[in-house]
Amino acid sequence: MDSADDIFDSSLNLEETHYQEGYKEGYSHGIATGKEEGREVGLKTGFETGEELGFYKGCVDVWSSVIQVDPTRFSPRVQKNINQMQELIQKYPVMDPENESVQDIMEDLRLRFRVIRAALGVKLEYDGYPKPKDTEF
Repeated sequence: MDSADDIFDSSLNLEETHYQEGYKEGYSHGIATGKEEGREVGLKTGFETGEELGFYKGCVDVWSSVIQVDPTRFSPRVQKNINQMQELIQKYPVMDPENESVQDIMEDLRLRFRVIRAALGVKLEYDGYPKPKDTEF
């Protein structure tokens, strides 16, 4: 009887064996695919963040140059906001994207930018990376 039970054990465990093999293959594939997709998302997000940070840095550099040429051009309040924006840009942890302060700093930068823009009365906006325009054929 023992040998007959052994013959059918492999047949009875066939479903479980295939399930385990499929799970192992799926898990391995998921690890490889997940790493690649994570890298792509990280690069895209990093690029977008760097682009926005660069936009604000460019604005601050231009405004700081104006202040150096004509210190009375902007009100003390605007100058203070420009300086605070400069400090936030310098404080941004570019090399530590997992730092919990990145969102707070970026929100503060956006807020200061809107305040300065409103005080100067300019229609300057960060629109993000140019997206393809809808074209009609």
